[in-house]
Amino acid sequence: PGNPTGAVMPLEKLQQAILLADKYDFIIACDECYSEVYLEPTAPPPGLLQACHEMGRLDFSRCVVFHSLSKRSNVPGLRSGFIAGDQHLIQRFLRYRTYHGCSMSLPNQKASAAAWSDEQHTIENRALYRHKFDTVTSILSPHLNFPTPEASFYLWAETPIDDRLFAQKLYAQQNVTVLPGRFLSRHYDNVNPGQHRVRMALVADADECVEAAWRIVQFVVSLTR
Repeated sequence: PGNPTGAVMPLEKLQQAILLADKYDFIIACDECYSEVYLEPTAPPPGLLQACHEMGRLDFSRCVVFHSLSKRSNVPGLRSGFIAGDQHLIQRFLRYRTYHGCSMSLPNQKASAAAWSDEQHTIENRALYRHKFDTVTSILSPHLNFPTPEASFYLWAETPIDDRLFAQKLYAQQNVTVLPGRFLSRHYDNVNPGQHRVRMALVADADECVEAAWRIVQFVVSLTR
């Protein structure tokens, strides 16, 4: 899923990218750390290696994926992840990792193994996110426009004023932090696709997210007075 929109790339688009990689000789490195944070329980997002498999591309040529416990298990500080895909690319990555990486401590390794081995907490995690999305969007939707994401834990909301000013004033008046959309993109041809949007991360407890949502509503209403 994409950050910050939560959009999911369809399987057909992934397969099209693979064909383009063959045609133009490039590598696809796919960051799939949000892949287990999706809202529809029966519709997990497709992955790059799945696209390869359905094409009969069982050597995963030109394709590697990266995954981590960061979003899956809400432990970004653990720094535990893996790479999978094209074995020739992985051999080259292993050499890079050997010289530029560092080993995890044994306690962190054991904690990582426990988290990777357990699926129940990811199911419960998704249920918590669904509840937060349902509650927060019902509060915000009468006042702000935003797409309903297919996955991730972000809302990508339009702002009635400049996104930087929106974030500054919201923090000053309501002590709620959001990220100005322009900070997540670049100006191109005098256009920044993140302008007049902010990213809201629903990562706090449900009660705190609801409180923040009501404060955002109060702030947005105050802009029209």
